[in-house]
Amino acid sequence: MIHQISAEHLTIERIGQIISNGWKIELSDDARSRIVRCREYLDKKIAQTKSPIYGVTTGFGSLCNVSIGKDHLAQLQINLMMSHACGTGDRVPNEIVKIMLLLKVQSLSYGYSGCKLDTVERLVDFFNNDVFPIVYMQGSLGASGDLVPLAHLSLPLVGLGEVEYEGRVMPAAELLQLKGWTPIQLASKEGLALLNGTQNMSAFAVWALINSRRLCDWADRIAAMSLDAYCGLVEPFTDAVHLVRPHKGQLATARRMRQLLQGSQIGEKPKSYVQDPYSFRCIPQVHGAARDTMDYVRSVIDVEINSATDNPTVCPDDDLIISAGNFHGEPIALPMDFLAIGMSELANISERRIYKLISGTRGLPSFLVANPGVNSGFMITQYTAASVVSLNKSLCTPSSVDSIPSSQGQEDHVSMGANAAIKLYKVVLNTERVLAIELFNAAQALDFRRPLKSSPAVESLHEAYRHVVPFIVNDEVMYPHIAASVQFLREQPCDC
Repeated sequence: MIHQISAEHLTIERIGQIISNGWKIELSDDARSRIVRCREYLDKKIAQTKSPIYGVTTGFGSLCNVSIGKDHLAQLQINLMMSHACGTGDRVPNEIVKIMLLLKVQSLSYGYSGCKLDTVERLVDFFNNDVFPIVYMQGSLGASGDLVPLAHLSLPLVGLGEVEYEGRVMPAAELLQLKGWTPIQLASKEGLALLNGTQNMSAFAVWALINSRRLCDWADRIAAMSLDAYCGLVEPFTDAVHLVRPHKGQLATARRMRQLLQGSQIGEKPKSYVQDPYSFRCIPQVHGAARDTMDYVRSVIDVEINSATDNPTVCPDDDLIISAGNFHGEPIALPMDFLAIGMSELANISERRIYKLISGTRGLPSFLVANPGVNSGFMITQYTAASVVSLNKSLCTPSSVDSIPSSQGQEDHVSMGANAAIKLYKVVLNTERVLAIELFNAAQALDFRRPLKSSPAVESLHEAYRHVVPFIVNDEVMYPHIAASVQFLREQPCDC
């Protein structure tokens, strides 16, 4: 399938479809005309204007007052890309690099950036041919856009830097030769258009939102299995309780829990107790708050990915070229910190349910093994979950409250949104791991309730899981089962 890049609204759900289904992209006729019109306007303006235009006929950052002669304008753009490619640390995963390419093409297609058509089309070529520029995690301050990672993303356009293609890392020049592509000859402003922007931060945010939605769904399904395995009460999910405190996510989670547990023999069994621990009783309040957080962050990122975020902004209709601050990451840095906190809380409450399942109460054996003592059973799975949860708490210290001046004070307030993005990425992966460990424990605990059955929804999940991870009779090496549980969460369809 082919997705046309246009001025029509691009949704996060659509991006998920494009990436997961391997769709190609192409520029619509309208996008092409917007790009060409803006470039023609910029060329005309450069020829007619004697006043300096930031980043077009001047240097960058604190060098904004240094004028550049016309014979050096193209070299200025190449130098910008080379000097700004200062990334370090781990590589950005290819899946996120591909989202970066898509978002950069989308942003440039609006016709406010001044890029040439062939430059944007080459980015489309990279996307469609699974050419992944080598981009590094660390280096962006999230303020003049994602300068460092976008420099690495853009270097291969001119035959510099490295790419991964068909599983092999190679110099970009080799890739261009292999594909028969001529290096792009950058014109004035193009380097700045490519490097300014929030596509690195935004790509991480889009990836996090797609996966957070999936994990919110899994959190409810796994919690339902845990609750029944613990012989928990369903009364706390009664609609009347939540209608008197009608937070959207809370209401939705309570209703979902009732649906997931409907028809359970375990749930219908009389109970002698009137309360469950908070980690079970307050599932709607905690999971629901995480959902509401995710929905808020989604609304912000939705605006961001449908925007032009480079600098200066070229507005042909208004006859304006204005150096401003649309590249500043603050609007998305704060929400990404917020989403990390929300996802961390899903892991926090999940770990508490794990602790209860192995605690030897409610008729379950200690550490969920038939012969504890000679067997340690699931004792250390809780240790692992606790370790991951603790790390998440450290990662949830907000990046967006920090700012370190750069460029000789010209860029004196930065968002640190790229650091927020990296931390969010790690928190989402960690949350997935904790939920996988809970599922490992919940399935084991549920088997100790036989011959009673849980609900059809829970039993269906349990049966699918048992095709991947077995019931543990005596101690065995556990880490492969945890890894298989993580993979199970990624491969099984969810109801999100």
